Amino acid sequence: MMVTPAEVAERSELVALRLREYLPPTPFVRYDAVSDDVGADLLVKCEHRQVTGSFKARGAMAKILTLSDEERRPGVVTASTGNHALGVGNALATLGGHGIVYLPENASPSKVAALRRLGLELRAEGNDSGVLEPKARAYAAEHGLAYVSPYNDLDIVAGQGTLAVEILEQLGGAPLDAVVVSVGGGGLISGVASVLKKHLPDITVYGAQPAMDDAMAASVRAGEIVQVDAAQTLSDGTAGSVEPGSITFELCRELVDDWVLVEEDAIRDALRMVIDTEHQLIEGSAALAFAAARERRTELAGKRVAVVSCGGNMSSSTLVAALA
Repeated sequence: MMVTPAEVAERSELVALRLREYLPPTPFVRYDAVSDDVGADLLVKCEHRQVTGSFKARGAMAKILTLSDEERRPGVVTASTGNHALGVGNALATLGGHGIVYLPENASPSKVAALRRLGLELRAEGNDSGVLEPKARAYAAEHGLAYVSPYNDLDIVAGQGTLAVEILEQLGGAPLDAVVVSVGGGGLISGVASVLKKHLPDITVYGAQPAMDDAMAASVRAGEIVQVDAAQTLSDGTAGSVEPGSITFELCRELVDDWVLVEEDAIRDALRMVIDTEHQLIEGSAALAFAAARERRTELAGKRVAVVSCGGNMSSSTLVAALA
């Protein structure tokens, strides 16, 4: 199914007001030290301070709101590395219903513990979303249950786009030259870029991916969805392959102006900088966006740039290893 940026933007703007009943707006603030380092005016959308610690709460709530009580009660099935499942769990805890989550065997222990606290039924299957998503879809279809994709769904993408609706409100008419967004399956950047380019057509959209796991960037380069030989990355929230036929692939092809592939050392350095200067705990996938902005400092110098800090769900053990 083809989905246009115009459709995404329209749906994001429609759902934004309803989501505000459940998810308060997150801060959009200048980070001085990173701004000075890049030589730009960096405004950070603090989704690491979202209800579940991640932007994923938006898309999950937007999708769950479309389901009836009769659809939610017997079970909602999803596949996730952690943050999307937390969003689904939060939505079900708020609206009512049972959740079944297919997640990787190497999922963050802190995220697994949080999912258990939400009462979700967990099924660990392999370590790649390319394996998890088909299994979750098949289980949902076999048992007549609703499936909630992490990114391959218009309602999910539109829910993530509400973040950009807030950015536009928080800008209050001030200009914005660029936005830097971490990319996994592409739901976040598809939603954000659709909304921002509708209202700011000259904005430059940077998609950040780890050099160790760049499935979407590689697919865009190849002109079709491809598998990559991925390795473990600190940006675990963006890890995994892209589902065949995903609506986000064409959206990314159309909307992303530049792909920034970031090495692990640069992600760790960005994580340290944000913790040391802003005293904010972010996760690796958020540090990825800051690292990408630092790598493009020559292009971004003197500009006003939004960086989406997409999440803050990092376990103490991962943090210790990253900072060691």
